Amino acid sequence: MDADLLSIQDARDAVHAAHVATKQFKTADQATVDRIVAAMVEAGAAEAKRLGQMAHDETGFGKPESKEQKNLFATRTLAARMEGMKTAGVIAKSDDGSVWTVASPMGVVAALVPSTNPTATAFYKAIISVKARCGIVMSPHPSAVRCTIEATRVVAEAAVAAGAPEGLIACLGGGEGGVTLAGTNALLEHSKTDVILATGGGPMVRAAYSKGKPAYGVGSGNVPAYVDRSANVEKAAADILTGTSFDWGTLCSTERSVVADAPIRQRLLDALRQRGGHVCSADEAAKLRAIIKPGGRFNAGIVGKSPRRIAEMAGFSVPESARALIAEVDAVGPDEPLSMETLSPILSFYAADGWENGCARCIEILEFGGIGHTLALHATSDRVIEQFALRKPSMRIVVNTVAALGSVGMTTALFPAMTLGPGTVGGSITSDNVTPMHLVNLKRVAFETAPLNDDAGQALAAASGRRGADRARESAA
Repeated sequence: MDADLLSIQDARDAVHAAHVATKQFKTADQATVDRIVAAMVEAGAAEAKRLGQMAHDETGFGKPESKEQKNLFATRTLAARMEGMKTAGVIAKSDDGSVWTVASPMGVVAALVPSTNPTATAFYKAIISVKARCGIVMSPHPSAVRCTIEATRVVAEAAVAAGAPEGLIACLGGGEGGVTLAGTNALLEHSKTDVILATGGGPMVRAAYSKGKPAYGVGSGNVPAYVDRSANVEKAAADILTGTSFDWGTLCSTERSVVADAPIRQRLLDALRQRGGHVCSADEAAKLRAIIKPGGRFNAGIVGKSPRRIAEMAGFSVPESARALIAEVDAVGPDEPLSMETLSPILSFYAADGWENGCARCIEILEFGGIGHTLALHATSDRVIEQFALRKPSMRIVVNTVAALGSVGMTTALFPAMTLGPGTVGGSITSDNVTPMHLVNLKRVAFETAPLNDDAGQALAAASGRRGADRARESAA
Protein backbone atom coordinates (compact mmCIF):
# COMPACT_ATOMS: atom_id res chain seq x y z
CA MET A 1 0.00 0.00 0.00
CA ASP A 2 1.08 3.61 -0.59
CA ALA A 3 3.31 4.93 2.24
CA ASP A 4 1.27 8.13 2.54
CA LEU A 5 -1.97 6.19 3.03
CA LEU A 6 -0.36 3.96 5.65
CA SER A 7 1.07 6.97 7.48
CA ILE A 8 -2.29 8.77 7.40
CA GLN A 9 -4.01 5.72 8.89
CA ASP A 10 -1.27 5.46 11.53
CA ALA A 11 -1.97 9.08 12.51
CA ARG A 12 -5.72 8.56 12.63
CA ASP A 13 -5.38 5.46 14.80
CA ALA A 14 -2.94 7.15 17.18
CA VAL A 15 -5.10 10.26 17.64
CA HIS A 16 -8.22 8.16 18.20
CA ALA A 17 -6.45 6.09 20.85
CA ALA A 18 -5.05 9.20 22.52
CA HIS A 19 -8.50 10.80 22.53
CA VAL A 20 -10.06 7.76 24.21
CA ALA A 21 -7.21 7.60 26.74
CA THR A 22 -7.46 11.33 27.48
CA LYS A 23 -11.18 11.01 28.23
CA GLN A 24 -10.29 8.38 30.84
CA PHE A 25 -7.30 10.26 32.21
CA LYS A 26 -8.90 13.69 32.54
CA THR A 27 -10.54 12.69 35.84
CA ALA A 28 -7.26 11.59 37.44
CA ASP A 29 -6.43 13.36 40.68
CA GLN A 30 -3.15 15.19 41.32
CA ALA A 31 -1.56 12.33 43.24
CA THR A 32 -2.22 9.90 40.39
CA VAL A 33 -0.88 12.33 37.80
CA ASP A 34 2.27 12.99 39.80
CA ARG A 35 2.90 9.28 40.37
CA ILE A 36 2.70 8.59 36.62
CA VAL A 37 4.90 11.58 35.76
CA ALA A 38 7.50 10.46 38.31
CA ALA A 39 7.63 7.02 36.69
CA MET A 40 8.11 8.60 33.25
CA VAL A 41 10.89 10.84 34.56
CA GLU A 42 12.83 7.99 36.13
CA ALA A 43 12.45 5.77 33.06
CA GLY A 44 13.66 8.54 30.76
CA ALA A 45 16.58 9.49 32.99
CA ALA A 46 17.68 5.86 33.23
CA GLU A 47 17.93 5.73 29.43
CA ALA A 48 19.45 9.19 28.97
CA LYS A 49 22.90 7.97 27.94
CA ARG A 50 21.69 5.21 25.60
CA LEU A 51 19.20 7.46 23.87
CA GLY A 52 21.72 10.30 23.60
CA GLN A 53 24.05 7.97 21.74
CA MET A 54 21.18 6.67 19.62
CA ALA A 55 20.14 10.20 18.63
CA HIS A 56 23.70 11.06 17.67
CA ASP A 57 24.16 7.87 15.67
CA GLU A 58 20.91 8.29 13.75
CA THR A 59 21.13 12.01 12.96
CA GLY A 60 24.88 12.58 12.86
CA PHE A 61 24.36 15.77 14.85
CA GLY A 62 26.15 17.02 17.93
CA LYS A 63 27.78 15.09 20.76
CA PRO A 64 26.41 12.01 22.56
CA GLU A 65 27.40 13.45 25.95
CA SER A 66 25.55 16.72 25.27
CA LYS A 67 22.47 14.79 24.18
CA GLU A 68 22.65 12.74 27.38
CA GLN A 69 22.77 16.00 29.35
CA LYS A 70 19.74 17.32 27.46
CA ASN A 71 17.85 14.09 28.20
CA LEU A 72 18.56 14.45 31.91
CA PHE A 73 17.53 18.11 31.76
CA ALA A 74 14.23 17.16 30.06
CA THR A 75 13.48 14.60 32.77
CA ARG A 76 15.02 15.26 36.18
CA THR A 77 15.56 19.02 35.92
CA LEU A 78 12.06 19.44 34.53
CA ALA A 79 10.58 17.23 37.25
CA ALA A 80 12.29 19.19 40.01
CA ARG A 81 10.77 22.41 38.72
CA MET A 82 7.28 20.86 38.42
CA GLU A 83 7.29 19.60 42.00
CA GLY A 84 4.23 20.96 43.76
CA MET A 85 2.70 22.33 40.55
CA LYS A 86 -1.08 21.84 40.62
CA THR A 87 -2.63 20.83 37.30
CA ALA A 88 -5.68 18.80 38.34
CA GLY A 89 -8.99 19.95 39.80
CA VAL A 90 -9.30 23.06 41.97
CA ILE A 91 -5.80 24.51 41.89
CA ALA A 92 -6.37 27.89 43.56
CA LYS A 93 -8.87 30.01 45.47
CA SER A 94 -8.81 33.74 45.99
CA ASP A 95 -8.10 34.97 49.50
CA ASP A 96 -11.77 35.69 50.18
CA GLY A 97 -13.00 32.52 48.47
CA SER A 98 -14.98 34.44 45.85
CA VAL A 99 -13.10 32.96 42.86
CA TRP A 100 -11.87 29.41 42.38
CA THR A 101 -9.54 28.31 39.60
CA VAL A 102 -10.07 24.85 38.14
CA ALA A 103 -7.58 23.16 35.78
CA SER A 104 -9.00 21.20 32.86
CA PRO A 105 -6.84 19.40 30.25
CA MET A 106 -6.83 20.85 26.74
CA GLY A 107 -7.05 17.38 25.22
CA VAL A 108 -4.90 15.61 22.65
CA VAL A 109 -1.57 17.27 21.88
CA ALA A 110 0.01 16.91 18.43
CA ALA A 111 3.75 17.38 18.84
CA LEU A 112 6.33 18.03 16.13
CA VAL A 113 9.78 16.81 17.19
CA PRO A 114 12.97 18.21 15.60
CA SER A 115 16.01 16.25 14.45
CA THR A 116 18.42 18.44 16.41
CA ASN A 117 17.02 17.58 19.87
CA PRO A 118 14.79 14.55 19.24
CA THR A 119 14.93 12.45 22.40
CA ALA A 120 15.02 15.35 24.86
CA THR A 121 12.10 17.03 23.10
CA ALA A 122 10.09 13.79 23.11
CA PHE A 123 10.70 13.37 26.85
CA TYR A 124 9.84 16.98 27.62
CA LYS A 125 6.66 17.12 25.55
CA ALA A 126 5.38 13.79 26.86
CA ILE A 127 6.04 14.75 30.47
CA ILE A 128 4.43 18.20 30.35
CA SER A 129 1.44 16.77 28.47
CA VAL A 130 0.80 14.02 31.01
CA LYS A 131 1.35 16.50 33.86
CA ALA A 132 -1.51 18.48 32.27
CA ARG A 133 -3.59 15.25 31.91
CA CYS A 134 -3.38 15.44 28.11
CA GLY A 135 -2.71 12.67 25.64
CA ILE A 136 0.04 13.26 23.09
CA VAL A 137 1.01 11.98 19.65
CA MET A 138 4.51 12.77 18.37
CA SER A 139 5.53 13.28 14.76
CA PRO A 140 9.29 12.77 14.46
CA HIS A 141 11.58 14.40 11.93
CA PRO A 142 12.32 11.91 9.11
CA SER A 143 16.02 11.85 10.03
CA ALA A 144 15.32 11.05 13.70
CA VAL A 145 12.47 8.54 13.54
CA ARG A 146 14.02 5.58 15.37
CA CYS A 147 15.37 7.50 18.36
CA THR A 148 12.16 9.52 18.75
CA ILE A 149 10.03 6.37 18.65
CA GLU A 150 12.31 4.74 21.21
CA ALA A 151 12.25 7.73 23.58
CA THR A 152 8.46 7.83 23.33
CA ARG A 153 8.22 4.09 23.97
CA VAL A 154 10.35 4.37 27.12
CA VAL A 155 8.12 6.97 28.79
CA ALA A 156 4.86 5.54 27.42
CA GLU A 157 5.54 2.09 28.87
CA ALA A 158 6.53 3.63 32.21
CA ALA A 159 3.32 5.67 32.26
CA VAL A 160 1.12 2.65 31.58
CA ALA A 161 2.94 0.59 34.22
CA ALA A 162 2.22 3.39 36.72
CA GLY A 163 -1.49 3.47 35.89
CA ALA A 164 -1.94 5.60 32.76
CA PRO A 165 -4.38 4.33 30.13
CA GLU A 166 -2.98 2.64 27.02
CA GLY A 167 -2.62 4.97 24.06
CA LEU A 168 -2.13 8.15 26.08
CA ILE A 169 1.37 8.63 24.61
CA ALA A 170 2.23 7.64 21.04
CA CYS A 171 4.63 8.36 18.19
CA LEU A 172 4.10 8.13 14.45
CA GLY A 173 6.50 6.22 12.24
CA GLY A 174 6.35 2.75 13.71
CA GLY A 175 4.02 1.35 11.06
CA GLU A 176 4.78 0.02 7.58
CA GLY A 177 4.39 3.44 6.01
CA GLY A 178 6.86 5.14 8.34
CA VAL A 179 6.28 8.85 8.88
CA THR A 180 5.42 11.00 5.88
CA LEU A 181 4.37 14.60 5.39
CA ALA A 182 0.86 13.36 4.63
CA GLY A 183 0.78 11.48 7.93
CA THR A 184 2.00 14.51 9.85
CA ASN A 185 -0.66 16.67 8.22
CA ALA A 186 -3.30 14.09 9.14
CA LEU A 187 -2.15 14.33 12.75
CA LEU A 188 -2.26 18.12 12.79
CA GLU A 189 -5.65 18.32 11.04
CA HIS A 190 -7.46 15.50 12.87
CA SER A 191 -10.76 16.54 14.40
CA LYS A 192 -9.70 15.06 17.76
CA THR A 193 -6.39 16.94 17.85
CA ASP A 194 -6.92 19.78 20.31
CA VAL A 195 -3.62 21.68 20.47
CA ILE A 196 -0.30 21.64 18.60
CA LEU A 197 3.21 21.91 20.06
CA ALA A 198 5.42 22.77 17.08
CA THR A 199 9.18 22.61 17.54
CA GLY A 200 11.24 22.35 14.38
CA GLY A 201 12.09 24.12 11.15
CA GLY A 202 10.26 27.21 9.94
CA PRO A 203 8.16 25.46 7.26
CA MET A 204 6.79 22.88 9.71
CA VAL A 205 6.01 25.50 12.35
CA ARG A 206 4.19 27.62 9.77
CA ALA A 207 2.30 24.52 8.62
CA ALA A 208 1.19 23.92 12.21
CA TYR A 209 -0.20 27.44 12.43
CA SER A 210 -2.18 26.92 9.22
CA LYS A 211 -4.25 23.98 10.51
CA GLY A 212 -6.93 25.96 12.31
CA LYS A 213 -5.93 24.55 15.71
CA PRO A 214 -4.57 26.32 18.77
CA ALA A 215 -0.79 26.05 18.39
CA TYR A 216 2.37 26.93 20.26
CA GLY A 217 5.25 27.47 17.86
CA VAL A 218 8.87 28.52 18.12
CA GLY A 219 10.99 30.82 16.02
CA SER A 220 14.57 30.62 14.81
CA GLY A 221 17.28 31.58 17.28
CA ASN A 222 20.28 33.35 15.69
CA VAL A 223 21.26 34.57 19.15
CA PRO A 224 23.62 37.54 19.49
CA ALA A 225 25.80 37.88 22.59
CA TYR A 226 26.76 41.45 23.47
CA VAL A 227 29.86 41.85 25.67
CA ASP A 228 29.96 45.28 27.28
CA ARG A 229 33.08 47.08 28.54
CA SER A 230 31.71 46.56 32.07
CA ALA A 231 31.67 42.77 31.67
CA ASN A 232 33.90 40.12 33.16
CA VAL A 233 35.49 39.47 29.77
CA GLU A 234 37.13 36.16 30.63
CA LYS A 235 33.90 34.71 32.02
CA ALA A 236 31.99 36.01 29.01
CA ALA A 237 34.41 34.23 26.68
CA ALA A 238 34.06 31.00 28.67
CA ASP A 239 30.26 31.22 28.65
CA ILE A 240 30.08 31.95 24.92
CA LEU A 241 32.29 28.99 24.01
CA THR A 242 30.40 26.69 26.39
CA GLY A 243 27.18 27.59 24.60
CA THR A 244 28.51 27.43 21.05
CA SER A 245 30.25 24.10 21.59
CA PHE A 246 27.37 22.44 23.49
CA ASP A 247 26.05 19.67 21.22
CA TRP A 248 27.91 21.54 18.44
CA GLY A 249 25.37 24.34 18.28
CA THR A 250 22.15 22.39 17.74
CA LEU A 251 20.05 24.31 20.30
CA CYS A 252 18.15 27.23 18.76
CA SER A 253 19.21 29.31 21.76
CA THR A 254 22.92 28.83 21.02
CA GLU A 255 25.15 31.89 20.68
CA ARG A 256 25.57 32.62 16.93
CA SER A 257 27.15 36.08 16.98
CA VAL A 258 29.37 38.03 19.35
CA VAL A 259 29.08 41.81 19.47
CA ALA A 260 32.04 43.22 21.38
CA ASP A 261 32.22 46.69 22.87
CA ALA A 262 35.18 48.30 21.06
CA PRO A 263 37.44 48.89 24.09
CA ILE A 264 37.42 45.18 25.01
CA ARG A 265 37.34 43.76 21.44
CA GLN A 266 40.92 42.48 21.32
CA ARG A 267 40.85 41.25 24.91
CA LEU A 268 37.70 39.24 24.15
CA LEU A 269 39.18 37.78 20.96
CA ASP A 270 42.28 36.75 22.89
CA ALA A 271 40.17 35.19 25.66
CA LEU A 272 38.12 33.24 23.11
CA ARG A 273 41.29 32.04 21.38
CA GLN A 274 42.86 30.96 24.68
CA ARG A 275 39.78 28.86 25.49
CA GLY A 276 39.62 26.94 22.23
CA GLY A 277 38.04 29.34 19.78
CA HIS A 278 39.72 29.33 16.36
CA VAL A 279 39.80 32.89 15.04
CA CYS A 280 39.65 32.57 11.26
CA SER A 281 41.85 34.45 8.83
CA ALA A 282 40.14 36.47 6.10
CA ASP A 283 40.77 33.60 3.67
CA GLU A 284 39.30 31.03 6.07
CA ALA A 285 36.25 33.23 6.68
CA ALA A 286 35.68 33.43 2.92
CA LYS A 287 35.85 29.63 2.70
CA LEU A 288 33.30 29.35 5.52
CA ARG A 289 30.91 31.65 3.68
CA ALA A 290 31.18 29.45 0.61
CA ILE A 291 30.09 26.28 2.45
CA ILE A 292 27.38 27.88 4.61
CA LYS A 293 25.33 28.99 1.65
CA PRO A 294 26.56 27.34 -1.56
CA GLY A 295 24.51 28.37 -4.57
CA GLY A 296 22.40 30.63 -2.37
CA ARG A 297 20.91 27.76 -0.33
CA PHE A 298 21.73 26.88 3.27
CA ASN A 299 23.97 23.82 3.58
CA ALA A 300 22.37 21.50 6.14
CA GLY A 301 25.51 19.37 6.03
CA ILE A 302 27.23 21.67 8.53
CA VAL A 303 24.49 21.35 11.18
CA GLY A 304 25.76 19.88 14.43
CA LYS A 305 29.24 19.16 13.08
CA SER A 306 32.48 19.82 14.93
CA PRO A 307 34.69 22.81 14.07
CA ARG A 308 37.32 20.46 12.69
CA ARG A 309 34.82 18.74 10.39
CA ILE A 310 33.37 22.04 9.16
CA ALA A 311 36.87 23.39 8.52
CA GLU A 312 37.71 20.26 6.52
CA MET A 313 34.56 20.74 4.45
CA ALA A 314 35.60 24.35 3.82
CA GLY A 315 39.16 23.46 2.84
CA PHE A 316 41.29 24.43 5.84
CA SER A 317 42.36 22.75 9.06
CA VAL A 318 41.96 23.42 12.77
CA PRO A 319 43.00 21.36 15.81
CA GLU A 320 40.74 18.60 17.11
CA SER A 321 40.50 20.65 20.30
CA ALA A 322 38.87 23.63 18.55
CA ARG A 323 35.54 24.52 20.17
CA ALA A 324 34.27 27.11 17.68
CA LEU A 325 35.13 28.80 14.39
CA ILE A 326 35.14 32.58 14.89
CA ALA A 327 34.98 34.91 11.90
CA GLU A 328 35.25 38.70 12.11
CA VAL A 329 32.56 40.33 9.98
CA ASP A 330 31.00 43.75 9.43
CA ALA A 331 27.68 43.11 7.67
CA VAL A 332 24.34 41.52 8.57
CA GLY A 333 21.84 40.16 6.08
CA PRO A 334 21.33 37.76 3.18
CA ASP A 335 24.60 38.79 1.54
CA GLU A 336 26.57 37.80 4.65
CA PRO A 337 26.14 34.04 5.27
CA LEU A 338 28.10 34.30 8.51
CA SER A 339 25.29 36.39 10.02
CA MET A 340 22.62 33.70 9.65
CA GLU A 341 21.56 30.90 11.99
CA THR A 342 23.67 27.84 11.14
CA LEU A 343 22.93 25.42 14.04
CA SER A 344 26.68 24.81 14.20
CA PRO A 345 29.72 26.01 16.22
CA ILE A 346 30.32 28.98 13.91
CA LEU A 347 30.46 32.42 15.56
CA SER A 348 30.38 35.72 13.71
CA PHE A 349 32.28 38.44 15.55
CA TYR A 350 31.35 42.15 15.39
CA ALA A 351 32.76 45.21 17.11
CA ALA A 352 30.63 48.19 18.18
CA ASP A 353 31.73 51.36 19.96
CA GLY A 354 29.53 51.68 23.03
CA TRP A 355 26.44 49.88 24.22
CA GLU A 356 24.05 51.92 22.08
CA ASN A 357 25.82 50.88 18.88
CA GLY A 358 26.06 47.35 20.24
CA CYS A 359 22.35 47.41 20.97
CA ALA A 360 21.60 48.53 17.41
CA ARG A 361 23.80 45.78 15.95
CA CYS A 362 22.09 43.12 18.07
CA ILE A 363 18.67 44.32 16.92
CA GLU A 364 19.88 44.13 13.31
CA ILE A 365 20.99 40.52 13.84
CA LEU A 366 17.72 39.57 15.53
CA GLU A 367 15.61 41.17 12.84
CA PHE A 368 17.54 39.32 10.13
CA GLY A 369 16.68 35.98 11.74
CA GLY A 370 15.89 35.33 15.38
CA ILE A 371 13.45 38.04 16.37
CA GLY A 372 11.68 37.32 19.63
CA HIS A 373 13.86 34.40 20.71
CA THR A 374 16.92 35.08 22.88
CA LEU A 375 19.71 37.57 23.46
CA ALA A 376 22.77 37.11 25.67
CA LEU A 377 24.15 40.09 27.57
CA HIS A 378 27.45 40.19 29.43
CA ALA A 379 27.58 43.36 31.55
CA THR A 380 27.64 44.58 35.14
CA SER A 381 26.24 48.04 34.42
CA ASP A 382 22.63 48.19 35.61
CA ARG A 383 21.91 50.93 33.08
CA VAL A 384 23.14 48.84 30.17
CA ILE A 385 21.18 45.79 31.35
CA GLU A 386 17.98 47.82 31.78
CA GLN A 387 18.30 49.50 28.39
CA PHE A 388 18.85 46.18 26.63
CA ALA A 389 15.79 44.78 28.42
CA LEU A 390 13.70 47.76 27.30
CA ARG A 391 14.89 47.90 23.69
CA LYS A 392 15.52 44.36 22.53
CA PRO A 393 12.92 42.38 20.54
CA SER A 394 13.82 39.25 22.53
CA MET A 395 11.59 37.40 24.96
CA ARG A 396 14.59 35.98 26.83
CA ILE A 397 17.50 38.25 27.74
CA VAL A 398 19.96 36.10 29.65
CA VAL A 399 22.58 37.99 31.63
CA ASN A 400 26.12 36.85 32.41
CA THR A 401 25.44 33.22 31.57
CA VAL A 402 25.50 30.69 28.74
CA ALA A 403 22.74 31.68 26.31
CA ALA A 404 22.26 28.15 24.95
CA LEU A 405 21.58 26.78 28.42
CA GLY A 406 20.27 29.83 30.26
CA SER A 407 17.37 30.41 27.90
CA VAL A 408 16.07 26.86 28.35
CA GLY A 409 16.33 27.12 32.14
CA MET A 410 19.44 25.06 32.83
CA THR A 411 21.59 27.91 34.24
CA THR A 412 18.81 30.38 35.10
CA ALA A 413 15.50 30.36 36.97
CA LEU A 414 13.49 30.21 33.74
CA PHE A 415 11.17 27.21 33.41
CA PRO A 416 13.04 24.17 31.99
CA ALA A 417 11.73 23.82 28.45
CA MET A 418 12.58 22.62 24.96
CA THR A 419 9.91 24.85 23.37
CA LEU A 420 10.57 28.58 23.71
CA GLY A 421 7.93 31.02 22.50
CA PRO A 422 9.20 34.11 20.62
CA GLY A 423 6.06 36.14 21.27
CA THR A 424 3.98 37.88 18.65
CA VAL A 425 7.05 39.56 17.16
CA GLY A 426 8.24 36.06 16.27
CA GLY A 427 4.81 34.88 15.13
CA SER A 428 3.80 33.00 18.29
CA ILE A 429 0.94 33.43 20.72
CA THR A 430 3.30 32.98 23.69
CA SER A 431 6.57 34.55 24.79
CA ASP A 432 7.04 31.95 27.53
CA ASN A 433 9.06 28.82 27.97
CA VAL A 434 6.19 26.37 27.45
CA THR A 435 5.07 24.59 30.65
CA PRO A 436 2.29 22.16 31.61
CA MET A 437 0.15 25.20 32.41
CA HIS A 438 0.11 26.06 28.70
CA LEU A 439 -1.73 22.76 28.14
CA VAL A 440 -4.56 23.30 30.62
CA ASN A 441 -7.70 25.36 30.31
CA LEU A 442 -8.37 27.35 33.45
CA LYS A 443 -12.00 27.52 34.51
CA ARG A 444 -13.18 30.09 37.03
CA VAL A 445 -15.91 29.59 39.59
CA ALA A 446 -17.08 33.06 40.62
CA PHE A 447 -19.38 33.84 43.57
CA GLU A 448 -21.40 37.05 43.57
CA THR A 449 -19.64 39.86 45.39
CA ALA A 450 -21.75 42.87 44.37
CA PRO A 451 -25.49 42.03 44.60
CA LEU A 452 -27.78 44.11 42.41
CA ASN A 453 -31.23 42.86 43.35
CA ASP A 454 -33.62 43.16 46.35
CA ASP A 455 -32.91 42.54 50.02
CA ALA A 456 -33.62 38.83 49.73
CA GLY A 457 -31.27 38.55 46.81
CA GLN A 458 -28.64 40.54 48.65
CA ALA A 459 -28.99 38.34 51.72
CA LEU A 460 -28.68 35.22 49.59
CA ALA A 461 -25.62 36.63 47.85
CA ALA A 462 -24.04 37.53 51.18
CA ALA A 463 -24.64 33.99 52.44
CA SER A 464 -23.10 32.62 49.25
CA GLY A 465 -20.08 34.84 49.73
CA ARG A 466 -19.80 33.67 53.33
CA ARG A 467 -19.94 30.05 52.17
CA GLY A 468 -17.14 30.80 49.73
CA ALA A 469 -15.09 32.40 52.47
CA ASP A 470 -15.81 29.46 54.81
CA ARG A 471 -14.62 27.06 52.13
CA ALA A 472 -11.46 29.10 51.65
CA ARG A 473 -10.75 29.01 55.40
CA GLU A 474 -11.40 25.26 55.51
CA SER A 475 -9.05 24.76 52.59
CA ALA A 476 -6.35 26.87 54.24
CA ALA A 477 -6.78 24.90 57.46
